[in-house]
Amino acid sequence: MGKATSIKTSEEVRDRLRILAAERGTTITELLEELANRELTAAEREQRASEAAQELGIEYTEQVQRAGEDAWARIRAHQGAA
Repeated sequence: MGKATSIKTSEEVRDRLRILAAERGTTITELLEELANRELTAAEREQRASEAAQELGIEYTEQVQRAGEDAWARIRAHQGAA
C-alpha cells in the first residue's frame, strides 16, 4: 500500500462506508481500495472495447463505439430500475 492520505466526505457517507466495511469484515480503507480497483477508467474501458472488437474481427469505428456506449447506457438504465 502507498502512503496514507485522507479523503473529505460527509458524515453520512463516512457512516455508510463504516457500515459497509463492517458488514464485509474489512476496513473503510480496504473497501475503498476494492471499489476503486473494480471500476475502470475511461481509457481502460476504451482499450478493452477496442481489444474486444479486434477479437471479434470487428473494425472499431466511431459508429461501433457509439453503439456500444448506447447499449451499456440501456443496460445501466435497466439495472437502476430493478
